[in-house]
Amino acid sequence: MAAAALGAVGLTITIPLVTKAIIDGPIAERDLDALLPLGLLALGLGVLEAFLIWVRRWVQADAVLGLETEIRHDLYERLQALPMSFHTEWESGQLLSRATQDLSAIRRFAGFGLLFLVLNILQVTVVTGVLLHLYWPLGLVVAATALPVIWLSMRFEKRYVVVSRRVQDEQGDLATRAEEGAVGIRVIKSFGRSDHISRQYEAAAKLYATSMDKVRLSARFWTFLEVIPNLAVVIVLLMGAIGVGKGLLTPGELVAFITLLLSLVWPVASLGVILAMAQEAMTASARILEIFDTEPDIVGGTRRIDQPRGHLRFEAVDFAFPDSDESVLRGVDLDLAPGETVALVGATGSGKTVLTSLVPRLYDVTGGRVTIDGVDVRQLELGQLRSLVATAFEEPTLFSMSARENLTLGRDPDLDPASEAEIEQALEVAQAGFVHELPWGLDTRIGEQGMALSGGQRQRLALARAVLAQPKILILDDTLSALDVHTERLVEEALQRVLADTTGLIVAHRASTVLLADRVALLQDGRITHVGDHRELLATVPAYRDLLGSDADLPVLAHEEVGA
Repeated sequence: MAAAALGAVGLTITIPLVTKAIIDGPIAERDLDALLPLGLLALGLGVLEAFLIWVRRWVQADAVLGLETEIRHDLYERLQALPMSFHTEWESGQLLSRATQDLSAIRRFAGFGLLFLVLNILQVTVVTGVLLHLYWPLGLVVAATALPVIWLSMRFEKRYVVVSRRVQDEQGDLATRAEEGAVGIRVIKSFGRSDHISRQYEAAAKLYATSMDKVRLSARFWTFLEVIPNLAVVIVLLMGAIGVGKGLLTPGELVAFITLLLSLVWPVASLGVILAMAQEAMTASARILEIFDTEPDIVGGTRRIDQPRGHLRFEAVDFAFPDSDESVLRGVDLDLAPGETVALVGATGSGKTVLTSLVPRLYDVTGGRVTIDGVDVRQLELGQLRSLVATAFEEPTLFSMSARENLTLGRDPDLDPASEAEIEQALEVAQAGFVHELPWGLDTRIGEQGMALSGGQRQRLALARAVLAQPKILILDDTLSALDVHTERLVEEALQRVLADTTGLIVAHRASTVLLADRVALLQDGRITHVGDHRELLATVPAYRDLLGSDADLPVLAHEEVGA
C-alpha cells in the first residue's frame, strides 16, 4: 500500500515535468516526430498513476476494515470481562456510541486521514523543492504560504479538540435516551407520556448547537485554507508571466510550475478536513481507552473441582459497593449442604439479591469468603464456576433471538449441547410449553428483551433456561413473582423434583415459595439473624411473620402447620 501511494505521488510530480519537456521541446521546436513518444509517455504515466491509486485504495480498505473489526471485537470482549460494578456506573448509550460512532471516527482517519496526512506533507515538501529548483523567486512565494497555514492549524487544533469531545459525549447521551425510549416504550405508551418523553429528548439534544459550533469552526478554517493556495496561484501567474516575458523562465517551466502548484491546492485545502478527522479520532481513541484502561477487578482463578457436589458456604461475608462506605452485608454465615434448598427471606433492600450475586461472582466479597465444596470461588476458574451456578432473576433478560437460542444459552453447544428431551423437560418444569404455540415454535424470534411475551412468560422461559443448564447450585431470585397462583403451584411442584438433586438458594417473598425450601434464612439489615424451618420461624420470630403477613396464603398455611 505504501509503495503504491508513494508511486502515485511520484507520478503526480513527474507528469508536469514531462509536460514541460513536451512544451519546451517538440512543441517549441515544431518537432512532430518527438511529440508522439513524449505524449505516449505522459499518457502511460497517467494510466499508471490511476492504477496505483486503485491498488492503494483496495489494499487500504481491506486493512482498515480489518483493524476496525478487530478493535470492535476486542472492545466487546473487554465489556464482557468488566464487572457488574462497571456496567452499573456507565450508561449503555455511552458504551454503544464508543463501539459504533467512535470506532467509525478512528476508521475514517486510519483509512483516509492518516495516509493523506503523510502523503500530503511529503508532496508539499517535494513539490516545493522542485518549484525552488525551477524558479526560486516563485518557489519562495509558495514556501511563504506555509507560515499562515501552520499558524492557523495550531489555533484550529486547540479549539477543535474541545468541541469534538463535547459532540461525541453528547452523542452518547442521546444514544442512551434513544435506547431507554425504545426499551421503555410499553411504559411510555401505557401512561400516554410520549410527548413528555419527546420533550425531554429534545431538551437533552444539545448536539445540534454543539455540532453547529463545530461546523462554524471548521468552515472558517477551511475557508482560509482554500484562499491561501489560490492566492498563491494568482501571484505565481502574474510573476511567472513577467518572468517569461523577460526570458527568466521558459513557457514550459511556467506551465510545469503552475501545474505543480495546482497539485498542492488539494493537499493544503484538505489539511483542515484531515486535522478535523485527526482530532475526532484522537478524542474517540481517548474515549475507547477509558474502557480498555479499566482493569477488571474480577479475575478467574486456576483451581477446578473435579467432582463437584454443590456444597455452598458463606463465611463471615461482608460486602459494600464500590465508592460506598456503607456495608450492604455484614458477617453473613450460611451453610447449604449438597442437595439442600434454603429460602432467603428479608425486607426490600436487606441485601438478598446482592448475597446471591456473590456466588457466580457478579460481585466479589469485600470481607470473608464464599466457598463451593470448600474452595473459595475466587480461586476457581470463572468458566467452571459459572457452569456450576445458574441464576434465574426476578427481571428476566431475554435476547433478540429465537426461543430455542434463549433456552440453550446456559449450555455450551460444542462441549455439552442440549438434547430435545432435555429442552422439553426444562420447559415442563417451568411450565413454559407456550413456546410450542408460537408461530414457529422454539424457532420463533421473541424480540428484544422478549417484548413479544408477557411478564410471566418471560420469567418461565428464563427459569427453563436456568434449569436446562443443569447446575450444581440453582439460584432463584424471586423468579415466580409474575406467575398466577395456579401456574406457580405447578412450577413449584416440578421444581421440587429438580431441587432434590441440586443445591438451591431461593429469594422468597411468598409463603408458597418458602415451602420449597428445607430451611429458611432471615436476612435483616445485611445480617442473617435467624435460620430454621418455616413453621419454627413463623411461630417464634415476629419479624419473619410480619414479612409474610401480606401473603394471601399465610393464614391457611399457618393454620395447617400450627395445627399439625
